[in-house]
Amino acid sequence: MLAAANKKLAALYPGDPIARQPVHTFIGSGDAFTSDAAQRAGRQAMDTLTNFAPTATAFARILGLPDGIPGLADLVRARVVDKLQREPIEDYRLDFEDGYGTRPDAEEDGHAASAAREVAAGLTAGTLPPFIGIRIKPLSKELQARSLRTLDIFVTTLVKSAKRLPPNFAVTATKVMTPAHVSVLARKCAALEKTLKLQRNAIRLELMIETPQAILAPDGSVALPALVKAGKGRVRGAHFGVYDYTALCGITAAWQHPRHLACDVAREMMRVSLAQTGVMLSDGSSNILPIPPHVQRAWKQHFDDVTHSLVNGFYQGWDLHPGHLPTRYAAIYAFYLSARPAATARLSNFFTKAARAGAAFDDAATGQALVNFFNRGLSSGAITLAEAMETGLEESEFGGPSFRAILSARQSR
Repeated sequence: MLAAANKKLAALYPGDPIARQPVHTFIGSGDAFTSDAAQRAGRQAMDTLTNFAPTATAFARILGLPDGIPGLADLVRARVVDKLQREPIEDYRLDFEDGYGTRPDAEEDGHAASAAREVAAGLTAGTLPPFIGIRIKPLSKELQARSLRTLDIFVTTLVKSAKRLPPNFAVTATKVMTPAHVSVLARKCAALEKTLKLQRNAIRLELMIETPQAILAPDGSVALPALVKAGKGRVRGAHFGVYDYTALCGITAAWQHPRHLACDVAREMMRVSLAQTGVMLSDGSSNILPIPPHVQRAWKQHFDDVTHSLVNGFYQGWDLHPGHLPTRYAAIYAFYLSARPAATARLSNFFTKAARAGAAFDDAATGQALVNFFNRGLSSGAITLAEAMETGLEESEFGGPSFRAILSARQSR
């Protein structure tokens, strides 16, 4: 009986994904995407940073960086500049929903095809970010046909133009309210894969959790596990939609923001119900755009919103404007750099303790959390490999093996 139960648990809760998770999803209207969109956004972000925070001191003052950590301000700004020049966007989502609006069918058909050709051109030129995908309209009674048609045109045109899908491609499903929405979308993806001769599950799904019905089902049960199950292994992530969710909860517009209690409750439901399932979680966006004369106020709010997400275990969020990129990375880098000394000492001590305990060591969950901390810091550019190796881990032990696997390999030497 225990063998069967433990086997079922292992299948349901495989653990946190080992693969890289992007730190953000940058969303832009599908009709405005070009093959060099990520590079253009990076240049715009650098211009904003240079104009409004030309020095590390100025940037730190706007954001409220702690002044008790020597060199933090200089290090954060230098690494932000490096990131904006090297890899300004980690995940780009071409939007055919709210950011695109309602257009005549012929117009959206044309934009779906032209956007796909731009993605194909970026794939050939090597200018795409590491993650990319599209966001389609809801599968509601009014929009289901339009939503699936856009998906069909985009994916078909992309594969015919590029002969393949880009790495880490995903389709974001909006306003999910029932497992049937996910199930139908999964079937459509399977049909496209068969027609276009793609590998099974080549098209991954991400679910927008932006309705109360996506949190609690009609019978009062938690809705999220059933939504993920309906994807039949395709669901890669669950993304929280701040503004639709708060609006549907009856919260007035002036108080719709990511740190509202209603958002904290919803995110905690997401985090607990999907913990250890392998589904990556993403927070929503800040709604004040960093454009003059609001740049400094928008930066401060965005920095605080991102920090709030990180503290509460959401390591990805949404960005709406190139001006959000400097504060996205600043918040991430300050978070990891501030915690790095203590985390380094703890992880080093964990391996020492584990070596002494041998097979009896059973605190692997905390050890895994520390390994995850450094893997996330490394992939985001917050921490260098040399800094991460101060933990005592070797280069080959980052980015893949679990804490238990690292421990087992060391004990077998």
